[in-house]
Amino acid sequence: MSLDPASVGLESPPEKFEYDFRTLALYALGIGAKADELDYLYEGRGPKVYPTFAVVPAFEPVFELVRKSGGNIATMVHGAQTTIVEKPLPPEGALVTTARIDGLYDMKRLVQMLCSTESRLGGDVLCRTEWQLLFREGGGFGGPHPPKVAAPKAPDAAEPAFEHEEQTSREQALLYRLSGDVNPLHADPEFAKAVGFERGPILHGLCTYGFIARAIIRRQCDGDGSRLRSLTAQFRKPVWPGEPLKTVGYRVGSDVVFKTYAGGRLDAPVATGHATLV
Repeated sequence: MSLDPASVGLESPPEKFEYDFRTLALYALGIGAKADELDYLYEGRGPKVYPTFAVVPAFEPVFELVRKSGGNIATMVHGAQTTIVEKPLPPEGALVTTARIDGLYDMKRLVQMLCSTESRLGGDVLCRTEWQLLFREGGGFGGPHPPKVAAPKAPDAAEPAFEHEEQTSREQALLYRLSGDVNPLHADPEFAKAVGFERGPILHGLCTYGFIARAIIRRQCDGDGSRLRSLTAQFRKPVWPGEPLKTVGYRVGSDVVFKTYAGGRLDAPVATGHATLV
């Protein structure tokens, strides 16, 4: 396989990421924020910071490790994502982020890479992220299988705590990529077809992730993103820009367990996962 097994344990050098209200507003618009979420869009009100913004300063350190590991970005898709917010992010600042490859796992046809990051402001860790990246070639190399992770589940026959549906725009991926995830899979129709997506560019998993976060914040946190302390999502199927996203959430103690559907199709979710609230 092209991925180097010796890259496990590889760490990125510290990467400085400066941001201000423009960076935050662009990200918020990229994950679908509307005019009634003005606290996240307007510098006159802070602005507030969506907790999933934590992935943005991690883009470059993670992608640098993918390049150093020999990973082929043309075969890479996002498998799962976790964000953990230790302290609320300020409306502007300079974060220093480091990333690490924690594992390469054999999934027969696929290879799973696990990366983790932490972002600091001064001496304080503000947020951590965990990335599960899938490479659609190179499996069967005899490596370990992915570790099993326990996750909360909604009780059988439970009634949803909320349902939230929003329309993505046809330009959603083109807008989201301006925050830093510039994989051509999300912009270039010919590239998308060449790697197996005949319908054209797909929406970033992390864009769907942001829509999920906003749904939970609006429906379970009274619009206060600081109450969303962690979010884990597994991306199960592709989403195309212009499709509606419907998130159905269930309360399990302080957690929200969710399923997200796309394109009006309710037979199989495009993402599943859970969030911890305070």
